[in-house]
Amino acid sequence: MKENGSVIAITNGEVLTITNGTLESGTVLVDGGRIVAVGEDVEIPPEAEVHDVAGKVVMPGMLDAHCHVGIFPDGIGWEYSDGNELTDPITPHLRALDAVHPEDKAFGELVAAGVTTVLTGPGSGNLIGGQWVCLKTVPKPAIEDMVLLEPAGMKMALGENPKRVYGEQKKMPSTRMGNAAALRVALVEARNYLEKWRLYEEKVTEYERKVGAGDEDAERPTPPERDLKLEALGRVLRREMKARIHAHRADDMLTAIRIAEEFDLDLTLEHATEGYKIADILADKEIPVTAGPILFSRMKYELKDMTPKNPGLMAKAGVKVAIQTDEMSAVKYLTINAALATREGLPEEEALKAVTIYPAEIIGVEDRVGSLEEGKDADIVVLSGHPFDFRSVVEWVLVDGQTAYRREEEEA
Repeated sequence: MKENGSVIAITNGEVLTITNGTLESGTVLVDGGRIVAVGEDVEIPPEAEVHDVAGKVVMPGMLDAHCHVGIFPDGIGWEYSDGNELTDPITPHLRALDAVHPEDKAFGELVAAGVTTVLTGPGSGNLIGGQWVCLKTVPKPAIEDMVLLEPAGMKMALGENPKRVYGEQKKMPSTRMGNAAALRVALVEARNYLEKWRLYEEKVTEYERKVGAGDEDAERPTPPERDLKLEALGRVLRREMKARIHAHRADDMLTAIRIAEEFDLDLTLEHATEGYKIADILADKEIPVTAGPILFSRMKYELKDMTPKNPGLMAKAGVKVAIQTDEMSAVKYLTINAALATREGLPEEEALKAVTIYPAEIIGVEDRVGSLEEGKDADIVVLSGHPFDFRSVVEWVLVDGQTAYRREEEEA
């Protein structure tokens, strides 16, 4: 593959554009790392490097909107397990960017599976776990070179995990009441913190007015002391960051909705294991969910009613559903999760969107990735067959117009 900046034409494949239907024999034209044309009658410039993929399937790179790759690395152990700061239930100032290990071998496996973008971050041991980061999965020496969006949401958690962790420490929260109360307290403190800064800025404006009017006795106001926790939560209150709230049980989801409405938060429900029980409410309130993991055992009581029918039932009600794995290297089985959801009732078109454009929209990067459209990043996957067919293999992956994986090279 030539260096980024060359023109590449991927022709004659079955092109799953995701947002503009399927082209039986289409062309995707790439220039400078971006998609410049998609269609059945694309004019291919003479300088283009042409790849005939007749008989293959072409689709956008897939996304997992909830995983822990790089922050709970594979095959290492506790030494590099940096996803839960279990010393304080309120840790909004933590940033996944400071913990992701770019040398985690899982990243390369994800690329080879066609998963080119992930949202990764803290686990659910804390009530407020910290800030997530959206990454391209091609390994780079510096994590900054993998970032697509940062911060990419605030991880929060309701239900069993925080109450178990801190109940064992004889701290609050140790009940679901404690979870909700402590979350409200933190948000109120952040709201008060924002108000202090608003009043300070008003005083600065008044000070500058006086100075401009020649008042030599005007005194510059003293700013409030910075608080990194409240500063981070302030961004959530200003809707600059989504509140990504982990909740399995329907009642925990309703608590998340209740609190989100009290504080006007931009809410995404993570897991939504019992989402099917309140699907009409989720649809009516237009709350998106990242559903999953689907290939999972009932490890605790709040998972007792989990079913692979959940994504399909929520989608049928009108909920925007992304499929998530909640995994590390096993993110590479994202298509198997989606295929199982399809077998259990999620329409195939919705399932394809659930691993492409819907997670891109939920993360907030749909202008860059999630579909094959002019102007988007050239993150492209070529497969031997349909992505939900377990016999299909990924043959070629481009990220930003560069070859990131070739199966033939792996087998050589």
